[in-house]
Amino acid sequence: MHRIPFGVRQLDTTLGGGAPAGSVVLTAGEGGAGSREFMYTSTLLNALANTDEDLHNLYYGDLAANADPPDEVHFISFTAGEDRFVDEIDTTMESEIVDAGIDAVHYHDLSEQYFHQSPVPRDWYAEATADIKDLRARQERDDILGELGSRLSEHAPGNLVVIDSLSDLISTAGRDQNLDWSDVAFLVKGLQKGADQWDGVILVHLNQETVSPTEYGQLVDGVDGTLEFEWASGGSTRARTLVVKQFRGVLSGIDDENIVQFETEIGEGGFDISDVRKIR
Repeated sequence: MHRIPFGVRQLDTTLGGGAPAGSVVLTAGEGGAGSREFMYTSTLLNALANTDEDLHNLYYGDLAANADPPDEVHFISFTAGEDRFVDEIDTTMESEIVDAGIDAVHYHDLSEQYFHQSPVPRDWYAEATADIKDLRARQERDDILGELGSRLSEHAPGNLVVIDSLSDLISTAGRDQNLDWSDVAFLVKGLQKGADQWDGVILVHLNQETVSPTEYGQLVDGVDGTLEFEWASGGSTRARTLVVKQFRGVLSGIDDENIVQFETEIGEGGFDISDVRKIR
């Protein structure tokens, strides 16, 4: 089966090259435990594969025989502009990676749709409007889910799409009269249905602390794979860890090797795996 790499070498190797094409993967966990760094690393390392082969080989190495980087990398944010995205990602990994790969990342800023029905002053999140006609056109744009759907339909086929983040949509449910929790749950189910046709990979980020256990279970049930990022305590130290909670068609291989948990770190190349804990 054709795989699209996550951009984290040891994880990709364990998973047989990466995520199967057509997958929706939830990256969820505690704040600061590494899910966001994983998301940025996946974005930049896949972009780097298309812009600088030498640097990609230096920070990642050879791809598996059945794995190929996506044709394009798209990053969708509901609240942050591209400048902030670049600043944050620059703190996650070496500047040479960011400089070489960032131009290959197609950034989609949906903050205008996201904040439209909020009390946040419009000039905080939108460009100055030329005239009243333009203002009216902006106000009549699709709702946030409609805009997201349009971007995915256009750009998801064959590509890697990173959605940052589901937590933003969840916080909107209840404030936006046109959006509630059931819409968020249906969105995730719909992503899985669409991904079967798109043959790419969609990463959906979630701060697990923003949902109830029942809601989290519904989201996990609606995706192909779930990567959980947690803080683990051992003696006087805390370590970031990654657990592959579930992954259809992939998890059996991990079980065969008795791999239960990855210890992770944030290094020069971004998110990385430092150790693998196995059942003894």
